[in-house]
Amino acid sequence: MQRRKFIKNTSILGSGLLFTSSLKGLPFHTEKPHVLIIGAGLAGLSAAHYLLSKGYSCEIFEARNRIGGRVFSHVIDKEDNLVVELGAEWVGASHTRIQELCGEFDLTLQDNRFETHLIFGGQYSPAHQWDYSDQGREILENMIENYHTLDENVLKEMDKLDWWRYLVNLGLSGRDLEIRELLDSTDFGESIRQVSAFSAIAEYAESSEFNEMDYKIKGGNQSLTDALANKIGRDRIHTGVKIKSIEQGGGKVRITSMDGRTSEGQYLICTAPTYSVLNIHWSPSLPLEKTIALNQLQYGRINKFVMLNKNRYWNSEAFDMVTDGPGHYFYHGTKNQASEKGALISYSVGEKAATFGSCSSEQRLEMAALSLEPAFGDIRQNVIDTTNYFWGSDAYSYGAYALYGPGQWFGLLPILREPFGRIFFAGEHLADWQGFMEGAISTGEEAAIAIIE
Repeated sequence: MQRRKFIKNTSILGSGLLFTSSLKGLPFHTEKPHVLIIGAGLAGLSAAHYLLSKGYSCEIFEARNRIGGRVFSHVIDKEDNLVVELGAEWVGASHTRIQELCGEFDLTLQDNRFETHLIFGGQYSPAHQWDYSDQGREILENMIENYHTLDENVLKEMDKLDWWRYLVNLGLSGRDLEIRELLDSTDFGESIRQVSAFSAIAEYAESSEFNEMDYKIKGGNQSLTDALANKIGRDRIHTGVKIKSIEQGGGKVRITSMDGRTSEGQYLICTAPTYSVLNIHWSPSLPLEKTIALNQLQYGRINKFVMLNKNRYWNSEAFDMVTDGPGHYFYHGTKNQASEKGALISYSVGEKAATFGSCSSEQRLEMAALSLEPAFGDIRQNVIDTTNYFWGSDAYSYGAYALYGPGQWFGLLPILREPFGRIFFAGEHLADWQGFMEGAISTGEEAAIAIIE
């Protein structure tokens, strides 16, 4: 059973929990129901875009003072208009829906694939000059090949193990295992000892050759959220609105903001991450099973430390590098952007990310420079500006994206996806492409379809 098949089988479209309503006359209303949407990230914007295309009315309420959610493009150099991503980064070759939306809005997808260098044990190895041992490579290749032959019961048992233990049981050890920890932890935001083995192997076995790290939107990924917001109509998107309570009954859903404003509709789509969902007062209360699941799902801690440099001393547009230093993973954040200057991003996870998040800018640069020194010597004098964002302390998500631990993919996901009365849920944490923009888009549209059908 592939992730996508499992998601389809547990889809809200197949739950039978669909409703009709005859209520009319609320703000923006047509003869069709009015839908309230919590969150102006890609899930919420995609839901609204779909609903409006079918003649429905909707409003979006966003706690942040900007749209985009965890899509967060940032101009690191105004002179040359160099843009980096402090949030969501990659569009995968298999991510068909986001590619279709880019086509709809005439947005250009640029190649964002990299050739990975390595620093391990203080030794630098250029791209294509390092590898696993022969035995390790054979183990990993057989693992991917055999994945598609496994039945659902085996995969559910696999879900009960963590990814590190599963690799150990396959026979991976030593340097091979340590490098796999460094590489894979960048995909999940924490150590692979905390990741469901099924969640991990499914991502690698069902992904493109570059693990869906294929493209990025020209001008920044926020170009897509801006395009969606313009199409929806910015008068329908209310930013800076923190939701205090959600009530449903009598065929209506009512939201109340922290400052006392209210709005009503016949349905609601909640795209907020779990931390924010749990901070809302629900009436009636969310089912106990769902509340427990929301409390159990963690989000990976990721820090992005961006260094703007006088020149691109790494000498490759397609440069990235995994290291065993505190900077962890580095990649060229201004690929395809014309300038002598260039941004190198340190992408750290877990405890390393927490350390970067709590440090001063000078301390961050020191840690990043020490991580890069075996390959490039002292790079400090090349850096002309820095910026940093630690998703582990983000006020609305307290993490970058959802992290499914052992036993949680098959255990929590169906519960989290289940509608609650007239309320539907969406977001990357509920998607087959979990952790990607594609996942946010697909779940937002699926929630909208469930309301319509």
